[in-house]
Amino acid sequence: MDKIILQGGQRLRGEVAISGAKNAALPIIVSSLLTGGWNTFHNIPDLVDIRTIKRLLVDFGVEFEGKETLRVNAGNIKSCVAPYDLVKTMRASILVLGPLVARMGRARVSLPGGCAIGARPVNLHVKALQDLGAEIELKDGYLEAKASRLKGATIYFDLSTVTGTENIMMAAVLARGTTVLENAAREPEVVNLADVLNGMGAKISGAGTDVITIEGVDSLHPVEASVIPDRIEAGTFMIAAGMTGGDVKILSCNPGHLDALTAKLRETGMEISLIEGGIRAAGSERIGSVDVKTLPYPGFATDLQAQMMTLLALGNGLSVITETVFENRFMHVGELIRMGADIVLQGNSAIVKGVKKLRGAPVMATDLRASASLIIAGLAAKGKTELSRVYHIDRGYQQIEKKLSALGADITRVKA
Repeated sequence: MDKIILQGGQRLRGEVAISGAKNAALPIIVSSLLTGGWNTFHNIPDLVDIRTIKRLLVDFGVEFEGKETLRVNAGNIKSCVAPYDLVKTMRASILVLGPLVARMGRARVSLPGGCAIGARPVNLHVKALQDLGAEIELKDGYLEAKASRLKGATIYFDLSTVTGTENIMMAAVLARGTTVLENAAREPEVVNLADVLNGMGAKISGAGTDVITIEGVDSLHPVEASVIPDRIEAGTFMIAAGMTGGDVKILSCNPGHLDALTAKLRETGMEISLIEGGIRAAGSERIGSVDVKTLPYPGFATDLQAQMMTLLALGNGLSVITETVFENRFMHVGELIRMGADIVLQGNSAIVKGVKKLRGAPVMATDLRASASLIIAGLAAKGKTELSRVYHIDRGYQQIEKKLSALGADITRVKA
């Protein structure tokens, strides 16, 4: 199993280009199931999760060409079964359920796996598809769904769910009549998918708000489209710049997707400014303490909570981080404490008392974003940090060690 070795103490300086967003690319690739012919998608990141979804779609009979520019042809679907061996590694695999039922009238999808950061139940997906007229039952760990043709309906999500919104949006584009999604997720990745679907001939309005309206159409056609930049990767590099007292230009990103993070980083004393093509993030001599509460977009992203906690571990004072999205998203805390952080958990809040320095230590990644937080900690820690179970980081960050090395970090990957 690979490891990442860091020698802390280097200030990050220079420029880094942000890759395409994993959480946008996955549903966009899946959306090809709704069309025949060759779709062309640009800015696809080279990640483990992308390779997983491609393997899953290949099992269906989907053809692929290219990599960063990916051509996808789902004109000859021969299977509608998503097996456990692939689905267990990535929760986003549930996204194939809606498109398969909408276009093929059937689907058999294993209950998903992925990072163990919370329940993230699929019941919201199931109930919404049933509201659209699908018959769904659970057999031997698989969701079995069928429908001659879905029918439009008004659907209210009890919780704001990104994958649920995306799944039902893809299902509804081929439904008969009008579908209204209330309390829909507002994330940029949802808007990106809606734009792609509209390019295919769908009729979706309201994406980016909490009410999305879909007028069903009879068929869709292939499209050429681009994946938005990864706001979580961009935010991770912004925090890394602050952690090391560095000065980094973060290019190929959308600053408007990072407003909540930018506001909190400025509160810590960081200098965040807009530049052509992106953001400049510069650290300060002393990191100020701030309180953070994760919320659905446009609030502070839960996917940046672990990284922000690492920065505040060196803060001048006391910070309170409240996690409202996933109940198990503090698993990185124990590893940060091993490095000298002073953090106490109280329910869904973490009380972070800033310390003067962190110390390098052997640490273990527990999930994707925890991996990023521990790398950030190692960048600033005194001495050597050895991070194991780095396969998590490869799910969501494209060549992070090479990008950090180019900014001056002393970081290497040791192959198993």
